Amino acid sequence: MNWIKDILKTNKPIIAMCHLQAMPGDPDFDRMNGMKKLLEKARHDLHALQNGGVDAIMFSNEFSLPYQTKVGTEVTATMARVIGELMSEISVPFGVNVLWDPKATIDLAVATGAKFVREVFTGVYSSDFGLWNTNFGDVVRHRSHVGADHVKLLFNIVPEAARYIGDRHIEDIARSTIFNCKPDGLCVSGLTAGAETNSQILNIVSSVAGNTPVFANTGVRLENVEEQLSIASGAIVGTTFKIDAKFENLVDENRVRAFMKKVKDFRRNFD
Repeated sequence: MNWIKDILKTNKPIIAMCHLQAMPGDPDFDRMNGMKKLLEKARHDLHALQNGGVDAIMFSNEFSLPYQTKVGTEVTATMARVIGELMSEISVPFGVNVLWDPKATIDLAVATGAKFVREVFTGVYSSDFGLWNTNFGDVVRHRSHVGADHVKLLFNIVPEAARYIGDRHIEDIARSTIFNCKPDGLCVSGLTAGAETNSQILNIVSSVAGNTPVFANTGVRLENVEEQLSIASGAIVGTTFKIDAKFENLVDENRVRAFMKKVKDFRRNFD
C-alpha cells in the first residue's frame, strides 16, 4: 500500500469525485450555455472539494448518461480541456475516469498528468447498457504503449448497474483479479452512484486482498464513514458531498468540511 502514502499523502484517503456535466455529444449536453457552463460548474466543485479538505480528486464524466463502453473522441477531448483549464487551480493529487472506456481513461491520464484512474478493467457483465465485455490484456498493453506505466489502476470489481454473467463468488473474483492483473487497488461499489457499498462484501474483498488496497466506491456518508474506513483502505466519495446529498446537485463545501473533520478525527484514533 506504499503508493497510497506516497501519492495521496495519508492513510485511509478520501478521493472526492468531481462530476463533470454532460459532454458535447451526450443527450443532456447544455447546448445553449456550452463549454462555459460546463467549466463553471467544474470549477465550483473543484474549489468546494479542495476547500473542504479532501485528500485527492477524481474527474469523471458522470453526467454522460447513459454511459458507453467506448466513448467518442469528443468526450476525452472535452475532459482534457476542462482539466487543462483548471490545472493551475488543482492543489491535490488527482485521477480520471472516462465512463466506461479503459483506453480513453488511460489516454486522458497521460494527457493531463493524472496519478491514478478508476475503471472496469475485467469481467463480462449483463448491464443496463447491454452486454459489457472487457479485455484487460489489450488495455494494459495500450497503457505501456502510451507511456502510462506509472499511472495507478483502480479496478472496479463490482460495477454499478451490472452483474457478472458467470456465477462467481466475489472472493474468487478478487483473488483471481489480483493474481492475473496485479491491480493497484480494488473498488467495491453499490448498485448506483450514491448507493451504499455492502460492508459484508467490502470485508470479504479486504480479507483476501493482501497488500492490494481496497476502496469503498459508493455510498460512503457521514453516518457510515467510520465503519467503511475501518474495513477499507480508503473511500471514493461523490454524492454525499452534494447539496442535500443529491446526485444532480453541485458540491456543498460545508458538507465536505463536516465529512472530512470526521474522517480526520477517525484517522487520528485509528493510527
